[in-house]
This record gives sequence, C-alpha cells and structure tokens, in this order.
Amino acid sequence: MNPIPLSVETLSERSIAKTIDHSLLRPELDDRFVEDGCLLAADYDVASVCVRPVDVKRAAALLEGTGVAVGTTVGFPHGNHRTDIKVAEARAALGEGATELDMVLQIGALKSGRDLEVQADIEAVVDLAHLAGAIVKVIFENAYLTDGEKVRACHLSEAAGADFVKTSTGFAASGATHEDLRLMRVNVSPRVQVKAAGGVRTLDDLLAVMALGVTRVGATQTKAIIDEFRSRKTGESPVVTLPSDVEGY
Repeated sequence: MNPIPLSVETLSERSIAKTIDHSLLRPELDDRFVEDGCLLAADYDVASVCVRPVDVKRAAALLEGTGVAVGTTVGFPHGNHRTDIKVAEARAALGEGATELDMVLQIGALKSGRDLEVQADIEAVVDLAHLAGAIVKVIFENAYLTDGEKVRACHLSEAAGADFVKTSTGFAASGATHEDLRLMRVNVSPRVQVKAAGGVRTLDDLLAVMALGVTRVGATQTKAIIDEFRSRKTGESPVVTLPSDVEGY
C-alpha cells in the first residue's frame, strides 16, 4: 500500500481533531483529571473521549451537546472476560451514554485457534452496540500476537461486524507500529476502519499513521498535537508546555 501524501498545508484542524480519541484510562486518574480531560476534548472538538467504565455517566453529562462522543472499554485490558460479562459491561455503558465501545478480543482463544469463539465474543458486543446506534472498535493487543494471528483477528472482527480494528490497549509492552498498521489496513475491507493506539504523541506521529490509512488514534497528548498543528498552519511559534507523564493510548 502506497502512503497517502498528507501535510499541514492540505489538512484542516477539524480533520486532525476528528481523528483523536482523547484517552483517560489510567487507573490513577482522579475525578478532576477526568473532568478536565473531557472539557479539553470539547474545547478542541476531538472525535471522542475514551474513559473508564466508571466515568461514562460523568463524561456523557459534561459532553452533552458538544459533538464529542463518549467511548469506553469492554473486557479491558486483557480481553479474557466471559462473553456475558462483556455484554453486561457494554449494556451498562450504553445505558449511561457511551456511543463508542473499545473491546479487547479473547487473546488466549485467538492464540489457541478457537476462532469461532473469538468471532462470537465480538459479535455479541457488536450486535448489542449496533442496536443502540453505537460503534465497536476491536482491540487486538498486537504485542502478544504473530502476524498470522493479527490477520486472523482482522478477518474475524470484520466477520463479526466490527466498525474498527485497533492495535493495542496501551498497557502491553508495545503499541502501534507502522508495520502492524499496514498489515491491518490491507486485511480488512474499506468498510472497517483502523485505530492506532500506543505511541502517537506528536503531530508528526499522527500524520505518519494517517498516511497509512488510520482514521482514529488514541492519544493523551491532544492539546500538544493540535496546538502544534495550529502553529505550523499559521507560522507562529507554539506555546511551550511541559509534556504530560501520561502516555497516549
């Protein structure tokens, strides 16, 4: 697949912002951090926030009417919850205002060759989400998978009706790599989008993965990325801020 030429000159701020799922998933984040993160997401008009399940109701109230979606996780971070538990998590999240679900597939089952179980697990969450008008992104956790397993995960996710395939949770040894993103993009149809998570921390990182066909990224460095875009677009020097110690997911 040949990279798509992208540049600050040819892109709009909206096209950058609407690729970002602002991530608020670390276990130690307190209420103030989550609330400030939601307000930042609204201010920069990103695609969504991805919050912990316990924060969905609060985030939905803060973001009502903003155009920023509320997402949360299912079976996070290891994927090995029973399917009925994943469905219960999804139902609760949808009931509290989530419209995007990032679910981890059954990693052990995939590695064991139990493909029908993996597909059925994804399909159970997808069917519930789609009935509610929500979308599902399937997290592979590529750090644990061979290329062949990643390809099978792509095919199973698409067969189950998933809307996105996603590289990682951010809690494994590595996140999104360009090699994995290329592999995932060519192994799903144009109907299925690709999300990069883990390691997209700068505007240049974002532009590079967009060129590979990525349409969403998980990031915590949202402000830095969009401020850098604005500064390059206008030719002005960006305001220097201290980097966050929370990595992008």
